[in-house]
Amino acid sequence: MRQQSNPAGHTHQPDAQAGPHNHKSSTQASLMLGALGVVYGDIGTSPLYAFKQSVEAAGGVSGVNVLAILSLMIWSLLLVVTLKYVVVIMQANNKGEGGTLALTALALSCVETTKMRWLVMCIGLVGASLFYGDCVITPAISVLSAIEGLEVATPLLKPYVIPITLALITALFAIERHGTATIGRLFGPIMVVWFLVLGLLGVKGLLSDLTVLKAFDPRYGILFLFDHPGLSAAVLGAVVLTVTGGEALYADMGHFGAKPITRAWIIMVLPALLLNYLGQGALLLQDPTALENPFYRLAPDWALLPMVILSAAATVIASQAVISGAFSITNQAVQLGYLPRIRVRHTSSDEIGQIYVSQVNIVLFIAVVALVLGFKSSESLGAAYGIAVTGTMATVTILACIVMIRKLDWSPALALPLFGLFLVVDLIFFGTNLLKFMEGGWFPILMAGLIFFVMIAWINGRERLLAARWRDTTPLDEFIAKMTPDHPPRIPGTAIFMVPNTKVVPQTLLHNLKHFRVLHERVILMTVRTTSSPYVKDDERISIEAISNNIYLVSVTYGFFEEPKIPRVLAQIRIKEFRMKLADVSFFIGRERLTSNSTSLWRSLCDHIFIALHRNMLSATEFYRIPPGHTVELGGHIEIG
Repeated sequence: MRQQSNPAGHTHQPDAQAGPHNHKSSTQASLMLGALGVVYGDIGTSPLYAFKQSVEAAGGVSGVNVLAILSLMIWSLLLVVTLKYVVVIMQANNKGEGGTLALTALALSCVETTKMRWLVMCIGLVGASLFYGDCVITPAISVLSAIEGLEVATPLLKPYVIPITLALITALFAIERHGTATIGRLFGPIMVVWFLVLGLLGVKGLLSDLTVLKAFDPRYGILFLFDHPGLSAAVLGAVVLTVTGGEALYADMGHFGAKPITRAWIIMVLPALLLNYLGQGALLLQDPTALENPFYRLAPDWALLPMVILSAAATVIASQAVISGAFSITNQAVQLGYLPRIRVRHTSSDEIGQIYVSQVNIVLFIAVVALVLGFKSSESLGAAYGIAVTGTMATVTILACIVMIRKLDWSPALALPLFGLFLVVDLIFFGTNLLKFMEGGWFPILMAGLIFFVMIAWINGRERLLAARWRDTTPLDEFIAKMTPDHPPRIPGTAIFMVPNTKVVPQTLLHNLKHFRVLHERVILMTVRTTSSPYVKDDERISIEAISNNIYLVSVTYGFFEEPKIPRVLAQIRIKEFRMKLADVSFFIGRERLTSNSTSLWRSLCDHIFIALHRNMLSATEFYRIPPGHTVELGGHIEIG
């Protein structure tokens, strides 16, 4: 699964609607090219391993098995990707943005009760947690499957498959810190070549035995599942590899627009995938020994090494897009309050989505290397792959159904049966992959479970911390009512207090008053909030409310795709309302020391995880880009429990 990644360096741009016709055409063509390089890298590399593993799961090569597997693959692509995502799910977008967290934010805006909000949020967090498992498995299985082509060229190269794979993975993670805008320009053209080669190789194989075209009849796949109940779970668990990465159509729609993504799928990606799978099937009917590696055996001998190089390039592109997606979803989770503040470095001043998160990069690299060394082959990794993808697909189906009914006014009589069908398919795929738990499926579940637990611990701990802060505080209206022109004494300058709640007096203000016994002549209580929308218009970003005694409430609103920049806000409010010099402005930030008084083992564990995260999170000064020379941090002790 992918989440709002933008490795190709494209700005947020919906479908072009203005300008001359030729300009619109060139823009659409450019967006289609970008979509090929970013959106379809994951699903586009599935032919490297999906068909081989599916036929092996069916019991080996036979006419019945090959036609059944092809039928299941064809209809999975048509139903799960084309109908579900292209036709239906892409309509459930958050102001043009897609992906699990964007959909979660939209679904949360549709529900009112606290219990329903928690349920919707947990569904979204499960999907986001499973995504991180996908981010680890995709680079490992994709690059490894590409380099395994060397074994087809000559068995003598087999000992070098793992070292070369690790070298490519190391290089891949090393270049992340430099940003991918320059490299991104190459992604589209390379993937165009990749899909053209997929289609041409498929046609070459297909012409050797046209009987595989019978696989378009869905009865071949359905009857096989009924006739072989003992194999059906294993077969479906392998067939799902055909659609891994399909949800990227939805996740990246904000960067390219629905039309370019849809056109790229219909015009190039879907035909190339279908032709290649049919070609592999025809090859096996002619030569069952080709099951060793049907993808590479489609290529003529002279093209084997170039195919390995092209495959390696395609898998690196697919992996890089997923890694960038991990950075993006982490940034979104931080903005939405699901994770603590973390250092996010923007690698481009012009492009949305060009970010780098060093902690995430390091953790992913270590996990990917461990997977390659632990599983040693793409076939073994296939068992771990499907669970993360199918689990995420199921969460997207549930959230989209809520949005369609509550937000887009779909009739429940239409939405419930349709999404019920999608959910049944998702759960069948998910259930069959769960049967591979001991073979490697435990990994994405373990990883997702840990990440989900951390996010829940953070969300719950943050709510209890805010409650503890406000437990013994003073209501703002009472504080202002007690003020007189001479008390407390006022000093020149502007004091800005960063606060989450403007109804009460911030502890930092009380600490300042206690120790220095003065207030600045102008006091601003500034709160920064993130909405369920991805972007906020500049004219709607800031609201200013004058209270009394030269005290003001300033509310700053950002979308969950945006980066908070308080210096820019300060410049705007100076133009909009206040005449003040930056040299006379001081920011007051709270930095508490937390302890827990919980008596239960479970609550104490959650508290200690939250306290550790809170202690090591990025300071508000760094996160909001507040000038350090104008910042005063005031500490205190808070007991949560």
